[in-house]
Amino acid sequence: MACLTDLVNLNLSDNTEKIIAEYIWIGGSGMDLRSKARTLSGPVTDPSKLPKWNYDGSSTGQAPGEDSEVILYPQAIFKDPFRRGNNILVMCDCYTPAGEPIPTNKRYNAAKIFSSPEVAAEEPWYGIEQEYTLLQKDTNWPLGWPIGGFPGPQGPYYCGIGAEKSFGRDIVDAHYKACLYAGINISGINGEVMPGQWEFQVGPSVGISSGDQVWVARYILERITEIAGVVVTFDPKPIPGDWNGAGAHTNYSTESMRKEGGYEVIKAAIEKLKLRHREHIAAYGEGNERRLTGRHETADINTFSWGVANRGASVRVGRETEQNGKGYFEDRRPASNMDPYVVTSMIAETTIIWKP
Repeated sequence: MACLTDLVNLNLSDNTEKIIAEYIWIGGSGMDLRSKARTLSGPVTDPSKLPKWNYDGSSTGQAPGEDSEVILYPQAIFKDPFRRGNNILVMCDCYTPAGEPIPTNKRYNAAKIFSSPEVAAEEPWYGIEQEYTLLQKDTNWPLGWPIGGFPGPQGPYYCGIGAEKSFGRDIVDAHYKACLYAGINISGINGEVMPGQWEFQVGPSVGISSGDQVWVARYILERITEIAGVVVTFDPKPIPGDWNGAGAHTNYSTESMRKEGGYEVIKAAIEKLKLRHREHIAAYGEGNERRLTGRHETADINTFSWGVANRGASVRVGRETEQNGKGYFEDRRPASNMDPYVVTSMIAETTIIWKP
């Protein structure tokens, strides 16, 4: 007699060429990921070969009930680490039946920016450090914390090991391997300063693919925490008080920055970011004012600053970049709940296209 696990792990390729495609999209809040599955007649590797699909936008806060159909356009394909075999995850964006991007479709404008000749010629690279916090399901209190109480002060938890310092490593490692299996360019993981908080890094990725990969990495993480009976939050300050918040530091370079003399290009780009500080802050995530206080390795939200090796600045330049005279910089302002399509494209637009 087969048990449930046996059936979940059935290898379809033993008996059929058909595959399962899980279509993923972003819901009405801008942070809620949704997905549903469909059967395809055989393996597909090119998103342009996939059929469009639709869903009830009135149930996701993206369309009225009397005209509720929203169309999914497949944009990127990843291997499915849950069903495995030839099955796939499909990152989609969302349109009206007339082919217009709906208001919550942030990928559309990002793709336009990345396809502009000026930006494409610079081949922007991104490395995004996605922080998140694991919560106990029934209490919404961080994993490993005593119910209604607090652990010892911050200090021993960052990159810490041991049952009294590291909480949720099985989830983190499962996510790491699942992302590698899926084809996401995940480059590392580490425990963060606040216990129960972790980080994964995606990149280097070029242009629009950075946003696709971060969103699918988030999707995989939420699916794994669902299996584990744990809640993941991307709130930028999940616990008030003397605890670190959660960010999505965005490392960035262009071809001109990576060449000899690139340090001058980096400094000019940072000056542009300074001039558009308010616009960037407005687009860098909800609730970021609770995180960007000038404490806990952040700059004050109202003041732009930059420095070499300074983790209390808005923008940090690495010591190696300064020494080599070329390289990349890190925008430390984005919150953990930022939209990577918005942040990556806005940085490119400001530093490459925008003229002060």
